[in-house]
Amino acid sequence: MPSGHGWSRRLGWLALCLLLASCTHTVVREYHTVLTLDEARQTWLGGQVEQALSAQSEPDGFGMLANGKEAFGVRAGLIQQAQRELDIQTYLLGEGQTTNLVLSRLLKAAEEGVRVRLLVDDIGAVGQGERLAALASHPGIYVRVYNPAAVGRGHLVTRVLASITNPTQQHRRMHNKLWIADNSVAIVGGRNLGDEYFDANDARNFADLDLVAVGEVVPELSGSFDLYWNHGLAQPIERYHQVKANAWQALQDKLNEWLNDNADSTYFSELRQQSREAPPWETLHWGEGQALWDAPGKLAQSGTPDWQTTLLGDLAANTQVSERLTLISAYFVPTEDGVKRLTYLADQGVEVEVITNSLESTDAAVVHGAYAPWRQTLLEHGVTLYELRPEQEADEVDAEKEMRVPGASASALHIKAISFDDQLFVGSFNVDPRSVLWNTEVGVLVKSATLMKAFDELVEVGRDPAISYHVVLDEAANVNWEFEHRGEPQVLSDEPGSTWRHFNAWLSHTFRLERWL
Repeated sequence: MPSGHGWSRRLGWLALCLLLASCTHTVVREYHTVLTLDEARQTWLGGQVEQALSAQSEPDGFGMLANGKEAFGVRAGLIQQAQRELDIQTYLLGEGQTTNLVLSRLLKAAEEGVRVRLLVDDIGAVGQGERLAALASHPGIYVRVYNPAAVGRGHLVTRVLASITNPTQQHRRMHNKLWIADNSVAIVGGRNLGDEYFDANDARNFADLDLVAVGEVVPELSGSFDLYWNHGLAQPIERYHQVKANAWQALQDKLNEWLNDNADSTYFSELRQQSREAPPWETLHWGEGQALWDAPGKLAQSGTPDWQTTLLGDLAANTQVSERLTLISAYFVPTEDGVKRLTYLADQGVEVEVITNSLESTDAAVVHGAYAPWRQTLLEHGVTLYELRPEQEADEVDAEKEMRVPGASASALHIKAISFDDQLFVGSFNVDPRSVLWNTEVGVLVKSATLMKAFDELVEVGRDPAISYHVVLDEAANVNWEFEHRGEPQVLSDEPGSTWRHFNAWLSHTFRLERWL
């Protein structure tokens, strides 16, 4: 019998082999093609969209989903309305009432013959293995995880430890968010799956933005989904978790029991009220859209990619700015090169405006630490800065204003949108090095006068002093924060935020973590 030392050595080699296995990926040759346009038109959604398009001269239609409950209602409705296929791509799969409803409806749709494909980044699937495997046990549901590790899948700490053997690749994540129903209607934007993205969390919610899209841009987005789905970095969940036969039935029973117990909740009651409103394609903004996405193999590249080969490069190649540039980004890390570009534009007379999180509201103070040192330079060149406040008192803010985050004690910005003169980009892309270099992203670049008007109205809400701090320089060139409290103007000369948040921001700046954020 081997000695204890021998067993330890063997176990060590076994652990090493498992970790190394987590860094290799086999290409899965299952080519699930999307519906052709002719097939899509035969579905109910396809027929509705075709009828709406026939009355328009523009190739695409877009609806702006800034309200969290509305954004969830549209998603839930699309699951019910799809007849042939549903493709869902997400960075995070959270737990909670919204996810429970989505999973229940996906199982019901699959039972009615809809083919469901769910693609989740592996970090977002941490701790979800059993539930995802149960979903995949249904013959009509396929689940894959992107850039997976073979071990440490039960908890975020062990998942991070499992990445030690290949930290460069495991640092890179699939950040895409995309929903497509019957190759006819798509949703693209900033929202993951989780209560905090749909105004369903009692403690903290995100102000976020999606576009619902119809027209020629939808098959482009479907093509991007297929590229990711068929890439070697996308692996079936059953490679890492046992898929027990018919486990989906027990999952469905559990979800149905929970939904029955919570059917009369305030949130679900409001959703049912929404379902009687006009479908989104009846109130669309018409124009022309272009789907943009990072190559799915970006995560497998060695070294730092050339930014011109990324989604940012595509944006730069397809846009021009001569009058106005507006950035709304949850995480804003401009970097030295970005600051040079923004200040150059401002010096040339371009109106440059940024809306991002304050130190108080951000869920990543280390990211704020890579942004804050650039504020003074940006302000000196005339760049306008707003930072979302975490607490918005009900009597200060119009309840109908979409960037307001109601029903929670704290809020944070999660929108990712950029307007270039008369073009608007909405997607999963933050203005930071992580989105440019390390993550994959997806979005849509749109030219539509009425959509731009709606976006400008959202920006105007973001400027509201009851919602955001207006960051300015005082006469001595010191940074100040202007806002309103109960209708009264207020000015802070010290940046608001706890000592712990200030420490985290200082830490990232001191250790020069900017490139990795």
